[in-house]
Amino acid sequence: MTHRIEKDFLGERELPGDAYYGVQTLRGKENFHITGIPMSLEPNFIKAFGYVKKAAALANRDLGVLDAKVADAVASACDRLIAGEMRDQFVTDFIQGGAGTSTNMNANEVIANLALETLGHKKGEYQYVNPNDHVNFGQSTNDMYPTAFRLALIMRLETYMQSLTALQQAFFAKGKEFERVLKMGRTHLQDAVPMSLGQEFHGWGTTIGEEVQRIAEVRQFLHEINLGATAIGTTVTAAPGYPELSTKYLSELTGRKFILAGDLIEATSDTGAYVLLSGVLKRTSSKLTKICNDLRLLASGPRCGFNEINLPQMQPGSSIMPGKVNPVIPEVVNQVGFLVIGLDLTVTLAASAGQLQLNVMEPVITFALFTSIATMENAVNSLRVNCVQGITANAERTRDMVLNSLGIVTVLKPHFGYKQCAEIAREGYETGKSLHQIVVKERKLLTQEKWEEMFSFENLINPKFEQ
Repeated sequence: MTHRIEKDFLGERELPGDAYYGVQTLRGKENFHITGIPMSLEPNFIKAFGYVKKAAALANRDLGVLDAKVADAVASACDRLIAGEMRDQFVTDFIQGGAGTSTNMNANEVIANLALETLGHKKGEYQYVNPNDHVNFGQSTNDMYPTAFRLALIMRLETYMQSLTALQQAFFAKGKEFERVLKMGRTHLQDAVPMSLGQEFHGWGTTIGEEVQRIAEVRQFLHEINLGATAIGTTVTAAPGYPELSTKYLSELTGRKFILAGDLIEATSDTGAYVLLSGVLKRTSSKLTKICNDLRLLASGPRCGFNEINLPQMQPGSSIMPGKVNPVIPEVVNQVGFLVIGLDLTVTLAASAGQLQLNVMEPVITFALFTSIATMENAVNSLRVNCVQGITANAERTRDMVLNSLGIVTVLKPHFGYKQCAEIAREGYETGKSLHQIVVKERKLLTQEKWEEMFSFENLINPKFEQ
């Protein structure tokens, strides 16, 4: 294997001859063995760096501060990143010291060496295209990393929102399928009043749809960027007009409307948008956890539990108990929810740890948010495909439980009042008699015809007010 020598102000280092990254990336790779997860596993982040670096090169070219030949070569190199190439050259760990400098330099060095090849030079001949002086001209990690991060999040959220929408539709489909399945609603885990199983599933679909709306709303905050702020927001080393022009180019290249922050000092150290996004991810995970708990309860048994629904049987559930099948998909979604809730705390702590003109903890925020989105998307897809779509209802059992329940006495309250209904329910509880036996056969408070009218399916799930 061939090698090449590169040096920075700390000294010389040997790199593989075919590596497009350079000495500063190598140092970052060696310094940060933290998660074991390299940036290459988040392709949206690499694409985002391609877009942002291209916008910077085009702006600097137009402003006359970067040679047009070099700028065009840099832009061409960026196009390859945007196209999904060179992922294996992004080798720095997600979590790193230096506020993301290693990742920014990873992008600068890969782009520089690609540009060098375009111009007919060898890798490492930085006198022609330099990672710092050309690719990073008028830039700092402190404006490039957060701008690329925000763009990457915007792109990454697309498929996540699609997954949530698909889950919402799956719940709605089951809601339609189960719209005539009568069941008992419960509060405090006690019998409450009747409903349809379809209403329950439709409610889950509605609540997931709300999460898609919340994500769309918070994603708008990610469109405000500090591109051109450079080190702390004073635009030091950036040409006059560069922040506005590079932001304009980024909007044109991505087809998304980015807004240059009105106060670049504030924007360079602010991580509030990440806290908002993380909070929405936590909110969704909390809702999914509740839904999965419900699914596990309703499917419990099969003979000694609720047994209202049947979840798809995915795998044997025990190494000791033959024939046992566990609700493994809702269980794993629960665990993902717990992970996301914990990562939200990580984001909160990291966001609060900013000091003066910079928050150097942004890499762990990056790791936390990308991890949350990726695991949530996988969990949502699994819940839909491996669980929700295959759920069946035990309609006869749910109907029998309703008619044998004392909770349906609430339907009689407008006729007999709370006190008398409570006495009827108490008698049923103490004697084991059904409400029908007490009300119709023994006390003759209602005729059979009136009973059937009041306890029809339609009246039970959409009760009409009567005086």
